[in-house]
Amino acid sequence: MNLDDLVYKPGLLKAQRILVTGGGSGLGRVMTEAMAMLGAKVYICGRRGGLLEETAGELNAAHSANGGKVVPLTCDIRDDAAIQAMLDAIWRDGGALTGLVNNAAGNFVSRTEDLSPRGFDAVANTVFRGSFYMTLECGKRWLAEGRKASVVSILTTWVWNGSPFTVPSAMSKAGLNAMTQSLAVEWGGRGIRFNAIAPGLFPTEGMSARLNPGGGEHTMEGNPMGRNGRMPELANLAVFLMGPGSEYLNGQTIAIDGAQYQATGGNFSSLASWTDEDWQRARQSIQQRNASDRSQREA
Repeated sequence: MNLDDLVYKPGLLKAQRILVTGGGSGLGRVMTEAMAMLGAKVYICGRRGGLLEETAGELNAAHSANGGKVVPLTCDIRDDAAIQAMLDAIWRDGGALTGLVNNAAGNFVSRTEDLSPRGFDAVANTVFRGSFYMTLECGKRWLAEGRKASVVSILTTWVWNGSPFTVPSAMSKAGLNAMTQSLAVEWGGRGIRFNAIAPGLFPTEGMSARLNPGGGEHTMEGNPMGRNGRMPELANLAVFLMGPGSEYLNGQTIAIDGAQYQATGGNFSSLASWTDEDWQRARQSIQQRNASDRSQREA
């Protein structure tokens, strides 16, 4: 990505201090890069320390001239004590955050009758519980200090209509949508804004491995615009919600999906045609990807 991909003036986010959960890869990395390019100091957290270090090194080398900086911090957001320790370190490193992007997520396709409690928790403990813990711990600090801040959560259009075959994600993201609307009212008058983005298909390696385990190009059939999303398009929306000039925007979930939701519902209902053999192949592919991710965390 370069500055020509963004619609904002250089230095727009100068002096902003933003935390992006799951910022080492995928959509989190894209948003991190855009914010650093515009002058922000961006903290990225996740469980894979090596990946975070690699991402920070690459982005700092590419964009340091723009005045931003990326700082990697290993943290499991499912653990409230770990969150508190990380935020203590951030506050010591120059003061309060000005923004939070709840991006960390987990998801995979599965028939609901095949889910185990462990499989459900793998998604819900990160997306639902972890994002709430992170928001709460940041919020308590901002409120105590009388500071303004912006929180952006990455959702899906399934928060409006559910999604078969990704029920843990649909339930968890719907919970974050409710949090966004609730805290926008509860804390908005105290200077803390809450908004959310519901992306359509912006393919990333990790997401495609679990949501398109059959392989091949990951596309959503029936999109009115005839294409997937482009990463700078998502980055521009995230910057708008996080940056100055949008202070009256609060409590909104904005879809960026080319009208996929209106045209098709934007979910995984098409998988109703899969056979038992299709689901068996999908499970095997997802298990292989999970094993690869575990080895990276343990390295």
